[in-house]
Amino acid sequence: MLFLVAALMLMGLALGTVAHVPVDVSLTATAAIACWLLVFAVRERAARHHRPAGRQEG
Repeated sequence: MLFLVAALMLMGLALGTVAHVPVDVSLTATAAIACWLLVFAVRERAARHHRPAGRQEG
């Protein structure tokens, strides 16, 4: 949860910064973040798929 809060705070900083940087930099950062989120989603889905059905974590 703390990681999510930190990510949202950094996103707020990035949104403020994006108004002052060139479009190419913004698009590159957007692509990098999108790839990171895609990798994260795939890893989470794979981890959930391999976890035993009766066991819950959290």
